[in-house]
Amino acid sequence: MAAAYATLLSAMNIINNLLHHPCPPISLHAKQVESLTQKINFLLEFLKVYNPHRGYSKEADPLESRIADAAYAAEHAIESHIFYEEYTIVSHIFDEVKNDGLYEALEKVIKDMASIEEEANQIQGRLGVLHQHQLHTRSTPSDSSRSSSIPQQSSMVGAADVKIQMMDKLTSHCRDLQIIPIVGMGSLGKTTLARTIYEDRLIKFHFDICGWATISQEYVIREIFAGLLHQLNTKFDDNLSEDELGEKLYKHLYGRRYIIIMDDMWSIGAWDRVRKYFPDNKNGSRIVVTTRLSDLASTLPNSNSVEMKLLDEANSWDLLSKTVFGKKGCPLELEEIGKEIGKSCKGLPLSIVVVGGLLAKSKHERECWEEIGENLNASVNLEDDEHCLKILYMSYKQLPIHLKPCFLYMGVFPEDKAIVISYLIKCWVAEGFVKAVSGKSLEEITKGYLKDLIGTNLVLRSTNFLGKKCCQIHDLLRDLCLREAQKERFYNIASDHVAISVLPPMSQARSLTWNVGRKHELDSNMSLLRIVQTIRFEWSEEDLFGPMDQLVNSRFLEINCYGIREVNSLSSVWRFWNLQTLIVHNYYQVITAPTDFWYMPSIRYVEFWMLRLPNPPNDHDDIVLGNLQSLGKVLNFKCSKQVVKKIPNIKELAFDNGLERYCLNNLDCLTKLESLHCSISLRSAINFPHSLKRLVLRTESVSLCWEDMLDKVGVLPHLQMLTLESGRFKEGKWETTEGQFRSLKFLTLKYCHNLEIWKIESSHIPCLEHLYLIHVWELRKIPLDFVEIPTLREICLEWCSDSAVVSAKRISEEHENYYGEGALQVRVQLSNMNEAELLESLDCPNFCVKPDY
Repeated sequence: MAAAYATLLSAMNIINNLLHHPCPPISLHAKQVESLTQKINFLLEFLKVYNPHRGYSKEADPLESRIADAAYAAEHAIESHIFYEEYTIVSHIFDEVKNDGLYEALEKVIKDMASIEEEANQIQGRLGVLHQHQLHTRSTPSDSSRSSSIPQQSSMVGAADVKIQMMDKLTSHCRDLQIIPIVGMGSLGKTTLARTIYEDRLIKFHFDICGWATISQEYVIREIFAGLLHQLNTKFDDNLSEDELGEKLYKHLYGRRYIIIMDDMWSIGAWDRVRKYFPDNKNGSRIVVTTRLSDLASTLPNSNSVEMKLLDEANSWDLLSKTVFGKKGCPLELEEIGKEIGKSCKGLPLSIVVVGGLLAKSKHERECWEEIGENLNASVNLEDDEHCLKILYMSYKQLPIHLKPCFLYMGVFPEDKAIVISYLIKCWVAEGFVKAVSGKSLEEITKGYLKDLIGTNLVLRSTNFLGKKCCQIHDLLRDLCLREAQKERFYNIASDHVAISVLPPMSQARSLTWNVGRKHELDSNMSLLRIVQTIRFEWSEEDLFGPMDQLVNSRFLEINCYGIREVNSLSSVWRFWNLQTLIVHNYYQVITAPTDFWYMPSIRYVEFWMLRLPNPPNDHDDIVLGNLQSLGKVLNFKCSKQVVKKIPNIKELAFDNGLERYCLNNLDCLTKLESLHCSISLRSAINFPHSLKRLVLRTESVSLCWEDMLDKVGVLPHLQMLTLESGRFKEGKWETTEGQFRSLKFLTLKYCHNLEIWKIESSHIPCLEHLYLIHVWELRKIPLDFVEIPTLREICLEWCSDSAVVSAKRISEEHENYYGEGALQVRVQLSNMNEAELLESLDCPNFCVKPDY
């Protein structure tokens, strides 16, 4: 059903984009557009209520397959014709389109859809009452506002004893390096337990260094080492080999008490390749391994394993109740059936949590819960993993139709992958999964989709080692996604690193993800690709033009130009009529965009390492890049009135004008701008829009004084994040005033070399949560007034003066007196580890000291 709905919606989006495009590559017959639109909209509504299977089936529903095929045929006819009209390349895959013509091809589609519509009408007539009942028992708009996110303490129900056991092992007096496996079947909560321990305040203070690596079945040792080094703030050359990265990690860990979590290990081979890079410092360092395999755990050296077990009936009900109702408690009339549902989950926490998400979104009525319980009992005699998959399938089946394609798409990402949310949203939009709603951007709608999926507990929030907001799914849920996707011919995992969104055969592939696009992978049989991640341009410049020229229907392109001296062949990209996202990793090469950039009304995201933009042309003033949300990083950004008119809805902007003086007078006219990352000069005249939430200011000019700029920045009413990098303060002093920074939560000062004195009152930054001082080495002390900011949660110092570190300690102690232990965390990276007396004086709770390596 997901494939049928997604393909219908994508076909509708293609038609709408052609109708509203200022310079469409082809025109469609008006009567055909009217007929197609009517039939597609009817089938979209039909699929919302159509439910052919009450239980799990290994076969796709024939009617759904017919709907998907018809919608795909419409897409194929239109986009093939666009390609043929744009490029006169003779290719065998277009013979049918050329012979029949677009009109004839769409007439056949309309006829097929009419036949399907007739059958759907008959089904609705026979099963109308049942469909209404199904709609009643599914979530409603009012239900969707309920939160079913599990509090951390709920997710650890039944595992308190195991956690205590783990904490004892981790903090024991044994000084040898110990390997502590957490063993148990899938979905028992091994990773949750490891994450809870990893984030425990006692662990953070007990160990000098904490690191997390996800191994999975398909692992890359070099990526594991690189990820750990990133977490530990250790810089390294991207060209280093696996062994070189391992040696760098060894040096970083040597002599320090560390804890490393190695999550989801499937093979002793992975351990054998990394073990020599974890030194035994004889100081109580620990390595925690989570694994499903008891045999693997027993083969690890110096191991002392902990076993995760199934929850008993009491803990199962406790977890289910907390997942559904939180602290409110279950109504008495639902408690009996609720306990039966908890029992049917057979003690599997993942099943309980996902079913809890389903119950939270359903009607809190006994009849509805009994129906869910009956479906659970139908799979009670299955093996554990299969039983869990059946339960997960039921929760997937109950999803609203518009969420199903989005959820199944999560399976294209590698196992245990933390998926950056902003990246995922771009993919969903490019795939055409999102239905437009008047008054909302596609991004706003998509964020709502993700929020709803998180509310079902099928998708979990997370962060990656760079601190970016991410989400991910359990590997059993990924298995479910892959099963359903293959059944519906939605996509297929062709190899370990390639996912293909396709209705077979391969000539119909529409999307390729994960490290594809070498010359032999982009051929004429894939000229209808709409998403390609990542094209690697590692061949000669002459060969670039061929594959790029064929991707005229592309919506999402991620391109790696590493090693290419000139990339002028990218000029064809700017002509692509429906391109939405263009990400180019051009590293230290400057790419100059042609004038065609200003004729791309569909473009939403443009991300380069370094990009030069031409001035907007004087003709075609009616063409506006109204969909453009994000643009960066521009080396010559000129915010003229003409530019402002072209990009009225931009939300994220990054430019680096260096010491060049370009017009920025009209920046405040970008009234929807929320994030600005800019490098400015002393001569820049700049006013900021009041819509800003995130601002990074950097300067190459040592003469620029931040006070002049901060008078404008401080009054921004919605500003939550501010970073000042380089620049100076007049007379080495910064004194804030009342009424500034009313919404600021994150403040970062980097390389502000001459800042010595900082005067502030707590009422000046009343909402501050995080303070970062990096290479602010002349600052004598952090103002004690920070103690009185009740929202303050973290202070981080890197390469700051000893006196500033000591003042941070005092703030930590005073803050604890005001707001209790643990309210404020202070983290320090020292520049000089020889100062033993300073280190000894910093030995106090809530204070984490790390050396600079």
